[in-house]
Amino acid sequence: MVLALAGLLPTAQAGFFEDARGTLSLRNYYMNRNMVDRATQGKREEWAQGFILDLQSGYTEGPLGFGVDVRGLWAIKLDGGKGTAGNEMLPIHDDGRPADDFGRVAVAGKLRFSGSELKIGEWSPALPILNANDARVLPQTFQGGLLTVREIPGVTFHAGQMRANSPRDDASLQNMSLHGSSSGATSDRYNFAGVEFRFNDSRTTLGAWFGQLEDIYKQRYFEIRHLQPLGKNWSLSSRLGLFSGEEDGRGEAGDLDNKTLTGLFALKAGANTFTFAFQRLSGDDRWLRLNGTIGSMLPNDVFTTSFDNAREESWQLRHDYDFAALGLPGLIFMSRYVSGKNVHTATVSDGEEWSRENELAYVVQSGRLKNLSLRWRNASRRADWGSNTSYDENRLIVNYPISLF
Repeated sequence: MVLALAGLLPTAQAGFFEDARGTLSLRNYYMNRNMVDRATQGKREEWAQGFILDLQSGYTEGPLGFGVDVRGLWAIKLDGGKGTAGNEMLPIHDDGRPADDFGRVAVAGKLRFSGSELKIGEWSPALPILNANDARVLPQTFQGGLLTVREIPGVTFHAGQMRANSPRDDASLQNMSLHGSSSGATSDRYNFAGVEFRFNDSRTTLGAWFGQLEDIYKQRYFEIRHLQPLGKNWSLSSRLGLFSGEEDGRGEAGDLDNKTLTGLFALKAGANTFTFAFQRLSGDDRWLRLNGTIGSMLPNDVFTTSFDNAREESWQLRHDYDFAALGLPGLIFMSRYVSGKNVHTATVSDGEEWSRENELAYVVQSGRLKNLSLRWRNASRRADWGSNTSYDENRLIVNYPISLF
């Protein structure tokens, strides 16, 4: 139908429809977290059904191409009451009850010129310095603008500003804040820029980024990524990164000081991938990030926690196995262990924590249910400080993306 309509329209509009994509993802998400040791709540259990409509147009023809992207987000509570809420799955009412449903519509316009694109509106950005959280039934979204320039081979430049965000468990747009801060300070200006340079047949990437939550914090990030083939069915991927940040302007969240050094090394050998990763934080504060976002460049930001407390040092061992080698394509197993020490918080100066996590995932390869995915995540976390920091966890996630056009 879309192609037929495109044929009746002027050529200038044809690409807008011909290159359009539409998907409706049905995401069923169950999460159970049983607390142990110093718990103020014995169990957190929630179950919800999400509907994620993703419509992306192509561009109109001509030197300047125009397009529009629309995301419709809606989630319905299936289970989870006042006594078991708290997994950041659903909004919580003032009386402690989770909402029966929530959602919003996000619209973004886009403009293309040559190899560059300007996007203005609301969407879920995925950048090293700003990565929207998609770890529950609905994704986090941000409202603002982003310019991406690709006019020089191998070089990509990004610059933009975000004005508000809608967290993963809230339908409203809000000002942004520093994650973990008790100051109550918020800002409606998050400015950012970054450049990435790819060379060596795109196997090596250098990146430099800057982010500023106006009058709260500013941060720089530098990284190098490399993929080294080691022969038939063998390769080594690596990533080294350094964050450095402090307060910005009026410093409304107080004086801030953080440096975070990260490293990740993954050896792929046939169906097996073996990974070692580390994080080392220094300074008086935890890693600086916008509220609700995930640390995509922190290798130890895992299911249960982020290992990003002030002065914390952590390491990870991980193993992935692809069962396609045994004739079961689509079936993957992951297991990892992360250990952290020298944790500094308001209540502890030498805390320790660890996390053990497993995931079994299967994606249907053919037939009417092609691309249907099923995931089981089982994890345990233990920490020797604070309340609600030690728990056992299970998550069941079913996602079925339906292609609309």
